[in-house]
Amino acid sequence: MNTDISLVRNIGISAHIDAGKTTLTERILFYTRRIHAIHDVKGKDGVGATMDFMELEKERGITIASAATYCRWKDHEINIIDTPGHVDFTIEVERSLRVLDGAVLVLCSVGGVQSQSITVNHQMNRYQVPCMAFINKCDRVGANPERVIRQIKEKLGHNAVALQLPIGLEAEFSGLVDLVRMKALYFDGEKGESVRTAPIPETLMDAALEAREALIDTVSMFSDALMEAALEDRVTEELLLSSVREATLSRKIMPVFLGSAYKNKGVQPLLDAVTQLLPSPFDVVNTALDLHRENAPVPLETDPGKPLVALAFKLEDGPYGQLTYIRVYQGTLSKGDTVQNVRTQKTLKVGRVVRMHADKMEDMEAIPSGFIGALFGVDCYSGDTFVKPGLSLTMTSMHVPEPVIALALFPRGNKSQIQVTKALERFTKEDPTFKSHVDEETGETIISGMGELHLDIYVERMRREYGADVTTGMPRVAYREAITQRADFDYTHKKQSGGAGQYARVVGYMEPAAEEEFIFESRIVGGAIPKPFVVACEKGFRNCLKKGPFMEYPIIGIKIVLTDGNTHPVDSSEIAFQAAARGAFLGAFGKARPMLMEPVMKVVVETPTEFQGTVMGSLNQRRGIIEGSQDEGLFSVIEARVPLSEMFGYSTVLRSLTQGKAQFTMEFSSYQPVPQSIAEDLAKKKAAQKGK
Repeated sequence: MNTDISLVRNIGISAHIDAGKTTLTERILFYTRRIHAIHDVKGKDGVGATMDFMELEKERGITIASAATYCRWKDHEINIIDTPGHVDFTIEVERSLRVLDGAVLVLCSVGGVQSQSITVNHQMNRYQVPCMAFINKCDRVGANPERVIRQIKEKLGHNAVALQLPIGLEAEFSGLVDLVRMKALYFDGEKGESVRTAPIPETLMDAALEAREALIDTVSMFSDALMEAALEDRVTEELLLSSVREATLSRKIMPVFLGSAYKNKGVQPLLDAVTQLLPSPFDVVNTALDLHRENAPVPLETDPGKPLVALAFKLEDGPYGQLTYIRVYQGTLSKGDTVQNVRTQKTLKVGRVVRMHADKMEDMEAIPSGFIGALFGVDCYSGDTFVKPGLSLTMTSMHVPEPVIALALFPRGNKSQIQVTKALERFTKEDPTFKSHVDEETGETIISGMGELHLDIYVERMRREYGADVTTGMPRVAYREAITQRADFDYTHKKQSGGAGQYARVVGYMEPAAEEEFIFESRIVGGAIPKPFVVACEKGFRNCLKKGPFMEYPIIGIKIVLTDGNTHPVDSSEIAFQAAARGAFLGAFGKARPMLMEPVMKVVVETPTEFQGTVMGSLNQRRGIIEGSQDEGLFSVIEARVPLSEMFGYSTVLRSLTQGKAQFTMEFSSYQPVPQSIAEDLAKKKAAQKGK
């Protein structure tokens, strides 16, 4: 392990489905000599890519869980996390970006900026991760890196700047022009392992000079030293490179690199760029929150000698027990240390400390600050903070999207029931977007998640990893209830039953909130309701949100304002005010014209142009609103908003409509009102279920 933290890089490789993330990681591991043979994602040799080690990943040719590895490149140590591209596993990308210092956004030179590229970019923006782009598949028919760079600027809003030019494209793609060193790069050898530099071909010289000029112009906007040097015509390689790094770290520019991972071209220069341009743990400011000082932010120092602060960002239940992936932000986590879980306040002793290489592990004595490792046999949840006992610091939590789809599970037999219970306990602990509960009315086990594929993978894992014989019911949509107008309430709760009674009066109103959340506001003046009872009122109102009185779905988008109330010197209590809040809520909700809301998905279909009309028609039939379509040459990209309830089984329909040539991605967009006729049908079905 490299103890010089300035030579450490923690990076993630993220992209849209099929942009080539796992193939790129496989080449990186090969060139850094972590593996000695290259295997393909959908390998005919039956081995599959190193990072897709789960059986389901090999079969389906997709990445399901993010996998960690590390390698060395020219004295630098690079910790890499390969993340899934499918939107159903977006939490895997989210938690990886939460702990990484830099990222590589992989884009397809034909597909360009696709729907999941935009989602990943949002996540990078959320955590302010400096990143660079790698335009892959330059050998494919229709490859057009210039168009992709334009799309990065327009669709992602990044100041994209090319540091390379392709030598030929499609079948003619043979090498790259390095615009910093002004050299041509060719990749010789059976696996492209030998990088040969040569003079730039005459035919490309003018384009290269023009592109270098554009590079210097863009970067000099953020570097006074480079601007002065450019005016005096004395730009050196070192100055240009340091200026690009400075602008990349502050997210002012996004450097763009080119290549074809599958054809073994352009990977080594990308590795050079990772070490030269992306941040070390020293270059990133991480903050924790001090629980003893009302969550005041505290900057952390990447210093192995300081008190420990580490974040458990991912859990995995392996054959030998729970594996906890951990990023150490400050201090050192050593074997045999006693650490404290901030959430539970429990102290525990660290037994085994390891480093991961996909599904293989190597024992270590300690994980210093700035590194990513894993612990064995530690009972915790994803997102827990570990500190030196006595510290009250916690890392900020990550954004976890709410599930939008649910399924009923039916285990066959008692043995399967026990195995399903074990599986659900493990999966809900590992994945914050996967949830399960037992329906009080029907007694059925309900699982919910981010999409059909998400739940399908977990059900399949129950069958394979736990041997559970399980079937599923029809998918259920996560409907919500909301109000459409303001309604006032003035409710008094009285109860007299010998001895001390209960008395509470609450006055106020409820109204729709712009956000899909609950807002509580107290405008009590003069102590009409004491503060502890106001807190009890909020708790009472919040408890009502779990099951709405309209159709028993959870309630969203509501603001409750408390304006007045009364107390009794003897009979008032927190329980009385909770009951009063419940009564006020139930009374006012009916007057606020409640309506049913449904999750609407952002659907992006990529289809050959000849099927464009047919696909649009199929989306319109599903109550979809077409937001636009772009012609990308051979392919057309259609964007639409479609209710989730209409999208079940769409993959089969799309395949039959387009001879299997189209594909689509889908992610949650927002909640929208359900049309009256459909809401009435749902109400009838609900009533019929209750009558059973």
